[in-house]
Amino acid sequence: MGQNGMKRIVVKIGSSSLTSRNGEISYRKLTRLVDEVALLKDEGHEVILVSSGAVAAGYRKIGFLNRPEKLSEKQAAASVGQGLLMEAYSERFASHGYVASQILITRSDFSDEKRYLNARDTIKVLMERGVVPIVNENDTITIEDLKFGDNDTLSAKVAGLVEANQLVILSDIDGLYDDDPRKNPEAKLLDVVYEITPEIEAAAGDSGSAVGTGGMGSKIDAVKISMAAGIHTFLGDANRPNILTDAVNQVAKGTYFKPDQEQDNFDVRQHWIAFNSGPKGEVWIDEGARLAITDERSHLLPQGVHDVKGEFDCGDVVVIRELEGNEVGRGVINFSAEQLRQIKRLKLKEIPDSIKITKSEAIMQEDLVCHTNFTSPDHRGESLDEQK
Repeated sequence: MGQNGMKRIVVKIGSSSLTSRNGEISYRKLTRLVDEVALLKDEGHEVILVSSGAVAAGYRKIGFLNRPEKLSEKQAAASVGQGLLMEAYSERFASHGYVASQILITRSDFSDEKRYLNARDTIKVLMERGVVPIVNENDTITIEDLKFGDNDTLSAKVAGLVEANQLVILSDIDGLYDDDPRKNPEAKLLDVVYEITPEIEAAAGDSGSAVGTGGMGSKIDAVKISMAAGIHTFLGDANRPNILTDAVNQVAKGTYFKPDQEQDNFDVRQHWIAFNSGPKGEVWIDEGARLAITDERSHLLPQGVHDVKGEFDCGDVVVIRELEGNEVGRGVINFSAEQLRQIKRLKLKEIPDSIKITKSEAIMQEDLVCHTNFTSPDHRGESLDEQK
């Protein structure tokens, strides 16, 4: 929370919340949402938008009657639609006296720590200057393997990047129900959720709208990321009047996800290691090492490493697994894969002089994030062997 109760808020707006039935930008919908963001700005809050809608805004402009399916066609539509989207945002925010900026991000921008921190610094300057940053994935050039997948995930990662107080995910649904309300009329809206359980994930399913890509399953994955960073998250219907201001004031109809305030929440670097780094390999550790890093909050030593998988260099992020294959955590490694294969299980005095090492720890405690309070939606716990 900022001074005098002011918040830093990330707002994710889905395609269906910005487009009309024929797939083009609904200036009525966009204007109403901009009006609400401007009201939050007037009250002193900092607001970052993560806005979908580029493909939906552009595909009819280049002659498609329906939303295209081929990647190249979607990217062509996005190249037209992104400009239209920003033009509409800029005009509406200017009418309130605010400047809007465009930030296009790819997953590789997040996986590189220097670019990740540079993006954070850029957004920080924009917020200090009173600008409204509008973030979207760079759909025009991003290849499928390097996509975030949907802007729900992107919004949660942006919230972690800027250390937001609240993430507001707006779409065309009221919130999270205990069952699919379209199939079960008795399904009940969950007002508050403190933990993402397997039952909640099962109830979420994976349905999305005709003009968007993110179903409820992707929204729950996003909530996992934001809650791990200690960020309160709200999920609600963008079409409800005053939805943004009501969500910030905790009175909106929808679902509030409230993280455990007693857990150790991630700082910016830990959030990068856990969710954005793109691990280069794996180290498998014995039970003693697992207890040391999870229960004792200690360093990971080479003596506790049982096996090394993949190829990585000193300074890369690796996945840490126990002998059963379950992911224990992630961390920045102090050795290359080849070095670690040579020195694992050896005590410091047993390491040959020919192997040049600068540190005795495989991973320092401050460079290590354990899975005691998060599960990465990016990898689902699969090992390199299972991914082949």
